[in-house]
Amino acid sequence: MRTEIALFAAAVAVAFAGWLSPDWLSFLLTLAFAKALVVTGVVVQMRVGLVTFGQALFYCIGGYAAGLGAQYLGVHDAFVLLAAGVGISVLVAAVCGLLLARYRDIFFAMLTMALSMILFGVLVKSSALGSTDGFNVATPTYFGWEPSPEGAKRMVFLLTVAVSAFAAIVFHRLMNSGLGLVTEAIRENEIRVEYLGVSPRAVIYANYLAAAAVSALGGGLTALATGHIDPDMAFWTTSGEFVFIAILGGTGHVAAAFVAAIVFAAVRTFAIQEAPHTWQLTLGVVLLVLIIFLPKGLWSLVSRKKHAAPVQPVAPATTSEAAA
Repeated sequence: MRTEIALFAAAVAVAFAGWLSPDWLSFLLTLAFAKALVVTGVVVQMRVGLVTFGQALFYCIGGYAAGLGAQYLGVHDAFVLLAAGVGISVLVAAVCGLLLARYRDIFFAMLTMALSMILFGVLVKSSALGSTDGFNVATPTYFGWEPSPEGAKRMVFLLTVAVSAFAAIVFHRLMNSGLGLVTEAIRENEIRVEYLGVSPRAVIYANYLAAAAVSALGGGLTALATGHIDPDMAFWTTSGEFVFIAILGGTGHVAAAFVAAIVFAAVRTFAIQEAPHTWQLTLGVVLLVLIIFLPKGLWSLVSRKKHAAPVQPVAPATTSEAAA
């Protein structure tokens, strides 16, 4: 319960600070939190021992659901658009998961990437959806209320923080539930888990659905924040970015994805500003340093300090105690 209260308090603090900060900073935090939701989906699968290079599939579905709902169906409510993205992503994951739950290691990673690239190829060839250019997403409303053009970005920021706080609390409970503990057992020894009467394939399938849902939320919020979507949302480099952030933060805590996403956004923004032609090199150096000095991610700094309890000195025994 203390962790959930801390997550809620952190979300309130970020929302308050972002509301008072410049527009560029609140926009940066919006995108960082939206991507952190997708990274949470990656981390959930990493805890079961699977690395996905195709999480951009659901990120893209969430974004395009928001854009298509507003442009072709006349739906502008942000909550309806996000729910539509989550629903479609879960349906797609329910079908794809039947195949993916059978595979492990590099085969799982390559199959997820292949599915994501199929969607990318379909979108690139669809002139009705803007092909490689994509199309713009209309400004969302909130239960019928439409904010002013000046406050629209701020409202998306607050929505993103609220959704992120809710998702973080839910996934914190999930990771510490029986299902979450079973995922770690599957990562260590899948055969023994099966001997205990638990189906590893069913657990992996459920994890895949949960990861798809939270990733769609991230894609939908990104579309609402930027006001534009394009096929690059499904490209393999986008999935690689999510894996990068997951490694940067580590899998020790649900908050690690959000901390890492903010750090990643700050480093990339600084690198692009100072060295626009070699910013990828800067990110590569950061990842290399991380692997060498923090193989378990940034969150290992917090967990290391938390578990480093001071050693209490042992008082020498008195004469009477020794005699007794």
